[in-house]
Amino acid sequence: MHITRLKVDGFKNLKNVDISPHKDVNILYGKNAQGKTNLIEAIWLCSGVRSFRNTKDRDFISLDGDRFSIELDFDDGQRIQNISAAAVRPNVKDKNVSLNGVKLKALSGLFGKLFCVVFTPEDLELSKGSPDKRREFLDLSVAQIKGSYASVSAKYENALVQRNALLKNIAFGSASKDTLDIFDVQLSQLGSYIAMLRYNYVKKLLYFAAPLYEEISSGKEKLELIYQSTVFDDLEGRTDFAGDMANEYLAAMKRNLDSDLHSGFTQIGVHRDDLIARINGLYARDYASQGQHRSIALILKLAQAYILAQENENSPVILLDDILSELDRSRQSFVFSKIKDMQIFITCCSLSEKVSKAEKSPDFSKGRIYHIDSGKITEA
Repeated sequence: MHITRLKVDGFKNLKNVDISPHKDVNILYGKNAQGKTNLIEAIWLCSGVRSFRNTKDRDFISLDGDRFSIELDFDDGQRIQNISAAAVRPNVKDKNVSLNGVKLKALSGLFGKLFCVVFTPEDLELSKGSPDKRREFLDLSVAQIKGSYASVSAKYENALVQRNALLKNIAFGSASKDTLDIFDVQLSQLGSYIAMLRYNYVKKLLYFAAPLYEEISSGKEKLELIYQSTVFDDLEGRTDFAGDMANEYLAAMKRNLDSDLHSGFTQIGVHRDDLIARINGLYARDYASQGQHRSIALILKLAQAYILAQENENSPVILLDDILSELDRSRQSFVFSKIKDMQIFITCCSLSEKVSKAEKSPDFSKGRIYHIDSGKITEA
C-alpha cells in the first residue's frame, strides 16, 4: 500500500501542498514549526483515526484561515482509491468526507481503508509510561484489524462514564444501587468482548515481537508480552464473551461494588487492564533500562505494522515523525531494516542529521526529498 498523491490546503499552516510521494522513501525536512508534523498528521487523519497529537477540530484550520481540505490518492495493491476531507469555519466538526466520491458521515468512516503506523517521540515512552497509553495502543491496533471494535470500545467508555456518575450519586444518597444493574450488564458484555480481542492481539504481537527483540538485543534477551486482566485469571481459549465470560465479569463487578462505592469509580474492568512486558523473566516496568524501554517500544510499533501487513496482505504506510533523531545509530539501522519494503515518510530538521548516516538507511537516491518552510513544500 502506498500514497500516490497528496494535496493539502489550509490544514493548520499548510498552504497549497500538492505532491506525488515516492512509493519507497519520502523525506520531509525543514526547521521546527514549519509544518512537517502537520503533513504527517494530515496523512494520519485519512486513515480514519483521531489525531495522534490530540488536535481539536477547531484547530485543524489555521488561525488566519476559514477552511481546510485534504485530498489523498493511494494504491491498495488492486486499484487507486481517493480520500477527501474538508471543513469550513465555524462548523469545523461538520466535515465533508468522501471515499471514492461516496460521502461518509465522519472521518471515522475511512477506518480500515488506508493503513498507517505512526512513530513519534512520545511512542518511545510506551513501555515505561502510564497503562492508559498502552491501552490506547492496544485499542487502536485491534480496531485496525477488527472493524466492530472501535464502536464497542466507545460504547464501553460511555457506559463507564455513566456508571461512575451513578456511583457518586449513590454515595450522596441521590440514587439507588438498583440503577447500576443496566450499566453493569452492559460493561460486562462489552468488556468481555474487548478483553478477548485484546488478549488475542497480544498473542499476535508476541509472535512478531519476540524474534524482533531477540535480534535487536543480539540474542542476549528474551521478551515476553502479557495481557494483564483485572477480571479474568486466564483468557486463553475464551470465546464466549456473551455468555460465561460476561457472567464472570458481572460477578466480579458485583463483588467489587462496595469498594467502587467507597472510591466513587469503577475499579476493575478492561479500562484498568495493562500490557505487561518482561525481559528475561523480569518485569520491564521495574527493571528495564532506558535503552531497553526504547527497544520494547520500537518493537511493539514494528509488530503492529507486521500484523497489519499480515491481516491485509498489504504493507501499511510508515510515518516516522521526528523519531529517528531520538535514536542511536544501531536502533535507526534496525528500524530501517525492518520497514525497507514499506512506503516511508520521514520528518527531520536537516539533511545533515544522523538519520541519513545510519548503516542500514534506505537508499534515499531512490526516494524523494521535500523541503517545508512556513507551510509551503518544494521538492528538492
